[in-house]
Amino acid sequence: MQQKANTHGASLDFKVAPGSSLNGEFAVPGDKSISHRALLLGAIAEGETRISGFLAGADCLATLAAIRALGVRVDTSAPDRVSVHGRGIYGLTAPKQELDLGNSGTAMRILLGLLSGQEFAVKLTGDASLQKRPMERAIAPLSAMGAQIESRGGYAPLTVRGMRPLKPLRYMLPVASAQVKSALLLAGLYAGGYSWFKEPRPTRDHTERMLSAFGHGCLRENGWIGIHGGGTLYATEIEVPGDLSSAAFFMVAAAMTPGGRLMLKNVGVNPSRDGVIRLLQEMGAEVELRNPRVWGGEPVADIAVQGGALHGIDISPEQVVSAIDDIPAMLIAAAAARGTTRIRGAAELRVKESDRLAAMQDGLKVLGVPVEVDGDNISVTGVERFRGGVIRSFSDHRIAMSFAIAALRADAPLTIQDCRNVDTSFPGFAALAQQAGLRIEVQG
Repeated sequence: MQQKANTHGASLDFKVAPGSSLNGEFAVPGDKSISHRALLLGAIAEGETRISGFLAGADCLATLAAIRALGVRVDTSAPDRVSVHGRGIYGLTAPKQELDLGNSGTAMRILLGLLSGQEFAVKLTGDASLQKRPMERAIAPLSAMGAQIESRGGYAPLTVRGMRPLKPLRYMLPVASAQVKSALLLAGLYAGGYSWFKEPRPTRDHTERMLSAFGHGCLRENGWIGIHGGGTLYATEIEVPGDLSSAAFFMVAAAMTPGGRLMLKNVGVNPSRDGVIRLLQEMGAEVELRNPRVWGGEPVADIAVQGGALHGIDISPEQVVSAIDDIPAMLIAAAAARGTTRIRGAAELRVKESDRLAAMQDGLKVLGVPVEVDGDNISVTGVERFRGGVIRSFSDHRIAMSFAIAALRADAPLTIQDCRNVDTSFPGFAALAQQAGLRIEVQG
C-alpha cells in the first residue's frame, strides 16, 4: 500500500498485551464534531457562549486557535470548559498570519465556508496528511457563491478571499459530506437571500441543530435544506455530549469479548450518525440505550454493551454514511464475528486521515484475517483468534485505536506504530482503556 505516514516528533506506539475483557462504567471525551461547531458559531454570535464538555483534542484546539486569530476572545476555565465571546456575524478580523489547522479536515472545510463571507483574505494550511485531503468539493460551490479560493490543485494550502454579500446558491452536493454541507450553511449566512442545499444521502445534522440553538434555524423542503443570509446568532449554553465515534471503540471491544460489560455515560446518539449502534445490534451484540434525554437539541443516552457472539452482515452505502468514522472499528468486530461481513460503497474512507480501506486491509492481514478490497468495497471473514504482530497506523487515530482493541482477541502482543495523532480526537485514550481492562502500554 502506498501511503506516507505523517510524523510530528518522535514516534509514539501502542503495545497491547493479548486477551482480557473490558468492564466498567465511564464517560468518553466530548464530541469532536459538536465542539468544532460550538466554537465557530459562538465566534459569530452576539454575546458569550459557554461550552461545557468541550473536547480539548488537537483538532478542536486548532479551531480554537483559529478563531482567536480571527479576533475572538476565548477563555478556558478548565480543559473541557470554554467561553467564547462572540463578535457577531460581521465582527471577525483579518489574522496576522496563516491559520494552521493541523490534521483537522473538519476545521478546514467549515472555516472555508465561514471565511468565504469575510472582507479579507486568509491562508489556511495544515499538516502533510491534511494537505492530501480533497478540498475541491467545498471550493467549487463556495466559488459559485462568489468567494475567490486559491488551492494547490484542489488541495491545501488554500487562500480564501471572501465576498460580501455572497450570491445565494441552490446546489446538489455530489458527495454526502457533513463537512461540506456545514461549510455551505455557514457561507449561506453571508448570502443575499436564501441558499438551498441537498445531499445525495443524509449526513450528520449537528450544524442544523446548533444553528437553531443559536436562534438561526434552517428550513427543510422536499429534501432541501435552506438558510437565509443575514440575521443574528445569539450566544447560548452548549453542553457537549460524549463522542459516539470515541465510544464506538469501547462498544466494539465489549461486544466482541465474552464477559465484556460496559456502561458508557452521556453519549450523543444523534440519529444521523448512530449507525454503529444499529450495525452492532444487527451483528447480534447486546447494545441498549438507557436514560435517553436531550442536551441543547442533541439526543443523549447511556449505552450499555454486553459481550457475546457476533455474526457477519452486509453493510450498504446508506449505512456507511451514518457510521463513516466508525467503519474501522466495525471491521475489527467483523474480524471477530462468525461468517463474512461485506461493506459496499465506502469510497469516503479513502480520503480520510489515511486511505482507511487500504490501512485496515494491511492491518487485518497482519492479524491473519481473510480480507478482500475491491474498489470501494471490502469484505472480512471472521476468525476465532487473531495473530500478534506489528501494525502501521499511518498516523491515523481511528486506525490506531481500532487495532488497539483487536488485542482482546489476539494470541500474542500487538504493537501499533505511530499513534501520536490519537490525541486529535481522543486525548487520554490509553489511560481510559487501561482503566477498562485493556492491557495497553504507551511507548516512545
